[in-house]
Parts: sequence; structure tokens; C-alpha cells
Amino acid sequence: MKDTFKHKGLRQKLVNVLKTKGITDINVLNAIGNIPRHLFMDSGFLDHAYQDKAFPIAADQTISQPYTVAFQSELLQVKKGDKVLEIGTGSGYQTAVLCELGAKVFSIERQQELFKKTSNFLPKLGYRAKKLIFGDGYKGLADEAPFDSVIVTAGAPFVPKPLLSQLKIGGRLVIPVGDDVQIMTMFTRKGQKEFSQEEFGEFRFVPLLEDKN
Repeated sequence: MKDTFKHKGLRQKLVNVLKTKGITDINVLNAIGNIPRHLFMDSGFLDHAYQDKAFPIAADQTISQPYTVAFQSELLQVKKGDKVLEIGTGSGYQTAVLCELGAKVFSIERQQELFKKTSNFLPKLGYRAKKLIFGDGYKGLADEAPFDSVIVTAGAPFVPKPLLSQLKIGGRLVIPVGDDVQIMTMFTRKGQKEFSQEEFGEFRFVPLLEDKN
């Protein structure tokens, strides 16, 4: 697994692209600049690793577009030591960004193939989530709640109530809501039963899978 000067240069170009698209959080930009995204993709895609595009990975899933990862990460406003729940580990790229931001990451993946692959892969790069779980993201992770923030990295047809209930007061849930096209939505917990809601335009994600067993 190599990370060369060329790769680092391409990452810097990607960071500059994200800046032009409106990403301003210096910690998020630094995280994107540090993480060898090409290692999260099949070798055939190396030429595309630092383009601002989503790409297919195993199990009919994708590695998200860097702009989307940066946008969601910026909305979370992660502080060092925050407990963050990620729904949809996928390739582990977003997980790595959260680790770079200093979060204690708990991540749930529904696809066995991806779960196994990413569980082995992330530690090799030095990214250690607190917990990687094979399970149903719709249920969240009640055992570890409450969380400072929750991020959903797949399109959800509705907002799962457990994810809202597992937020701390002041905590944020960032979730793309919708079927074919999703609206990036952020819920902030204001009180025991009170939440504010903001919307940030259209995005496209693969669907969030529900446990049918």
C-alpha cells in the first residue's frame, strides 16, 4: 500500500476543488488532504481516486464523492473527543475522515462483505474506530448512546426515530432523506422532545438498507 508524493499532490488539488465549492472548515480540508483515498478503491480506479466523484465499491455500494463527505463532515462540527455514530461504514473513507477529526467513531455496516473488508483495512492505515458493527443502521446503537452527532451515509426514505433519540441535547443528526434524490437534512436536538431541522439541497446516495431478516 503506497502513498506517493504524486498522490499527495493530487489530494492537494482535490482540497483546492473543495474550497472552490464552498468547504471552509480547515480541519475537514486537512483530513481530506491527509487520507489516501486511492487506497480505499479498487486499483483499477486509481486514476479517478482524487476526482470529486463517487465510485463503485463492493456489494453494489459506492465510495462517496469527496465533496459530499466534506459537506456532511462540516455540518457535524466535530470536536476532538466527540462520540460520533456513523450509519453505513462502506469503504471506511468517511470513517477515516471522522477519525482524522479526532472523533470516537462507532460505525454500523449492513453488508457483510464490506464489513469484513473495512474492519481489516482501516486499522492497517492507522484508523481505529471505537467500534465497527455489523448490523441494522435504522436501529442505531442504543448501548453506546447518547452521541454528540450521528451521520448517515446512505439515502434514507425516512428519518429513523432511534437515531434522533440517541443524540445528546445539542447533538446533530446529518442525514440524506428521500427516495431517488435525497435532501441533505440536519436535525439538532434542542430538548428531550424538541428538534430543529435545516435542509441543504439535493444529493444522490445509494439507499440505506434495512434488515429484512
